[in-house]
Amino acid sequence: MSIPSQSFEQYTVAFYNVENLFDVVNDPHVYLNEDFTEFGCKNWTENRYQKKLSRISDAISKIGFGSTGKLPSIIGLAEVENKKVLSDLIQQPKLAHSNYDFIHYDSPDERGIDVAFIYDKTVFKLVHSEPLNIHLENEEGVRDTTRDILYVEGILAGTPVHIYVNHWPSRRDGATTTDSKRVEVASQLVQYIDKKDPENKRVVNSLSIKEAHHIIIMGDFNDDPENDSIKKGILPYGFDNTTASLKNFHRGSLNHNFKWNLFDQVMISQSLHNDVIDSLYFHKADIFDDIMLRQWKGKYRGQPARTFVGRTYKGGYSDHFPVFAIFRRN
Repeated sequence: MSIPSQSFEQYTVAFYNVENLFDVVNDPHVYLNEDFTEFGCKNWTENRYQKKLSRISDAISKIGFGSTGKLPSIIGLAEVENKKVLSDLIQQPKLAHSNYDFIHYDSPDERGIDVAFIYDKTVFKLVHSEPLNIHLENEEGVRDTTRDILYVEGILAGTPVHIYVNHWPSRRDGATTTDSKRVEVASQLVQYIDKKDPENKRVVNSLSIKEAHHIIIMGDFNDDPENDSIKKGILPYGFDNTTASLKNFHRGSLNHNFKWNLFDQVMISQSLHNDVIDSLYFHKADIFDDIMLRQWKGKYRGQPARTFVGRTYKGGYSDHFPVFAIFRRN
């Protein structure tokens, strides 16, 4: 009996916080950059850098592969240092056969870590990109620098899309203390989106789907789906959180003090829920938490296999698992 062929094409859109992807060159303009050198406190050697590149590229090559049988079409990244590390990454053996290119802008982040965007040129046509600056101030009115949001406009599998790659302020000084920062970033993001989509075409019915404003918001938000910055700051403005249901007591994209969080998320405009012929639509989302990315023994068994724990080198992949969404086109 013959097996019927699929009547749709599938594309993986992924996000991955790669945990401090630095090269080995000391950039004097970047705070803490000297830590990631051979003689810095991280003892960041060329061998360690190459191992990191190999592991991250290996992980990327497998994201969504079980569903699509091919490499991701789009990957948003967090915690990359510069264009060099991205160039080195897409030239790794697991990725070099693809048609990947990347977008990166230096941000004002004091740690020198930025967001970036990798895309397969055969399925994604770049139209425009720009960094969206986030303005935060502390209680004394002093500028609090953080990562820019990367805005990318393009055509994915024939469908125009608008993509926002995020890495919001951390919880390092406490979740409650820093909550207002992430709420403010959410507000500024929505303002940027409204400028690009003033007629609110992201909320449409199937009759007008061809004119819809298709939006994908991805990133490490340093908040869970149920936190105010996401639940009240983003979703009410015409978005659905495709990854929210993936979080539970036993699963997430990172683990802190033996508690799972889902800081890494993919949100989409309501227009990407449709069944219109020749239009891109959301199918499913998942966490790529394959055993290869996990610690396999000890008390941290099952958690992400990190590159560093403090200053101790572990040689793993990242302290985050990637998340991804599968889109289809009939």
